[in-house]
Amino acid sequence: MSRERLDWLRHEVERHNRAYYVLDAPEIPDADYDALARELRDLEAAHPEWVEPGSVSARVGAPADPAFGPVRHAEAMLSLDNVFDDEEFDAWSERTCRTLGLASEELLVSVEPKIDGLALSITYRGGELVQAATRGDGEVGEDVTANVRTIAGVPSRIGATGHLEIRGEVYLARSDFGALNERQRQHGERLFANPRNAAAGSLRQKDPAVTAQRPLSFLAYHAVVITGDPVAASQGELVERLAAWGFSTAAETRVVRGVVRVRERTRWLEAHRYDLGYDVDGAVIKVDDLAARERLGSTSRAPRWAIARKFAPEERITTLRAIEVSIGRTGRATPYAVLDPVVVAGSTVSLATLHNEDQVIAKDVRPGERVVVRKAGDVIPEIVRSVVTPGVERPHSWTFPRTCPECGGPLRRLGDESDTYCVNPACPAQLLQQVVHFASRSALDIEGLGEQRVAQLIGAGLVTDVADLFRLRVDDLVGLEGFGEVSARALVEAIAGSRGQPLSRVLVGLGIRHVGPVAARALATWFAHYEDLAGASLEELEAVEGVGPVIALSVYTYVREPDTVARMAALAAAGLTVTEEPVATGGALTGRAVVVTGSVPGYSREGAEGAIIDRGGTSPGSVSRKTFCVVVGDAPGAAKVSRARELGVPLVPAGEFAHLLETGAWRTTLE
Repeated sequence: MSRERLDWLRHEVERHNRAYYVLDAPEIPDADYDALARELRDLEAAHPEWVEPGSVSARVGAPADPAFGPVRHAEAMLSLDNVFDDEEFDAWSERTCRTLGLASEELLVSVEPKIDGLALSITYRGGELVQAATRGDGEVGEDVTANVRTIAGVPSRIGATGHLEIRGEVYLARSDFGALNERQRQHGERLFANPRNAAAGSLRQKDPAVTAQRPLSFLAYHAVVITGDPVAASQGELVERLAAWGFSTAAETRVVRGVVRVRERTRWLEAHRYDLGYDVDGAVIKVDDLAARERLGSTSRAPRWAIARKFAPEERITTLRAIEVSIGRTGRATPYAVLDPVVVAGSTVSLATLHNEDQVIAKDVRPGERVVVRKAGDVIPEIVRSVVTPGVERPHSWTFPRTCPECGGPLRRLGDESDTYCVNPACPAQLLQQVVHFASRSALDIEGLGEQRVAQLIGAGLVTDVADLFRLRVDDLVGLEGFGEVSARALVEAIAGSRGQPLSRVLVGLGIRHVGPVAARALATWFAHYEDLAGASLEELEAVEGVGPVIALSVYTYVREPDTVARMAALAAAGLTVTEEPVATGGALTGRAVVVTGSVPGYSREGAEGAIIDRGGTSPGSVSRKTFCVVVGDAPGAAKVSRARELGVPLVPAGEFAHLLETGAWRTTLE
């Protein structure tokens, strides 16, 4: 069986090499390919008698496409060996230090982001660009000179007098990738699966005019001197020289000493991978001293003086077991995937969103087949596509249900919306989510009233509307499973304590369509009393700063519905606050917009926003040119950080938040 497995692995790795390097159409995520390649190498190491000359495990890339002219590299373009955890990295560093006669704390290395792009070598003679080639099989690449000349970030002339090759990565920035796919969509053309695929397909065009229309970038990280004087003595000096010649280099590259600092730097890169403008899948660790690299040498496929520390994969393959539908508080029916559990981006994923009926149709994912699941940072996991095996019959397509799985009522698409809704107002699933949302941290913040408890109260007939919460008595709860005298009293007191929440939180809790915390605060501040808000005309609602026609119409309609009128009367009778305190003036953040992304120690998200507002500021959900600063906590949103950098908005670490609240300033910013 081992020999059969070995033959199968060789075939699969060879097939995926061709799909990735030649066809620019990878069939599986990098992490799954890495697992196949690693298993092949381990099996060959365990059975050396089965190793064949020229095994795919020892080769780099794939043979060059004959459609492009062949280019033999002056020095082989090798690949990098990978490590996936600290133990494997320690083994590499120990071997390296032993060869160089160094202690682990003496090892000086360069740590740089591993860009998920296409390796490229550009030849310069006497400072003039004369040729550019892809990696190919490491020895012979493809001539893409005419295409590379169209890339704005590649200088046609540099300040070097010898003959040398500049090595680096061609890539698409995330923002450029999104714009390119949108253009592909508008022209009815095939969408690219990811930025790397798009970059490779764009560079390897037969017509340079097509490449010129694609927003490709090039990042340089190495130079091979063929003839002439050395250009640097270390990687740090080399990066500086490349930048001086006009090449883009990775600003996040750092030269650090000692294994401990290397670990710290790689962890920093992994934590900030979504803040960068390009996709990265790891950190590249290189011995800084170029002379020391000569002593370390290389294997047939990889240098011994460098290693790639791979990050937790963003994409993995697993089996789609079923597609189910959940009903939200507004009645929206959202399809989601039930998956065989798989570790993606460092966490176990067993469920993933499918958004709506149109997305399921467009992605054509079917229960019973393998799918690619993606999770980037704190983004909700989603299904990317199916993995279809040629010649194998696919399972039947999934059909969106026409009745609600919770109440049996009809499911309908309203107007030209892509979403489907349960239109039964008495649907228990809607009521459950409405009450849960009403009690959530962003709304009335009622401790101890989670989804399981709410379901219990609804099932017992004690809650049929959010207003019923304030009618609950200790005697009603005692006797229900999990409730004793103490726990029942605690919940009743928590509900009673929420009566003092301001109008803005009440508006959030009501779940008015399109009204989030920012719009709720704007409305509550403007009108101060719910009665004034409920009696406002459509024109008066539209006049509120930050409230456009869509939100205004939603509020105008909601407050006039009979159920709303009855609910608000019951809430007012229960003593719920329906007023808003005046906005603070003279605070440290008066008139300033502070965006918070990620978790800030000591604060909930709503607590951090409230602290900003209490000091006279605003806390919008997006970054603009008017943003004063962005506070960056743990697991920040990549889009917000990227937008702030694009606009030059300061990024303030979460540790500075207390100082910012007190003084309106900060002592340090992020890189």
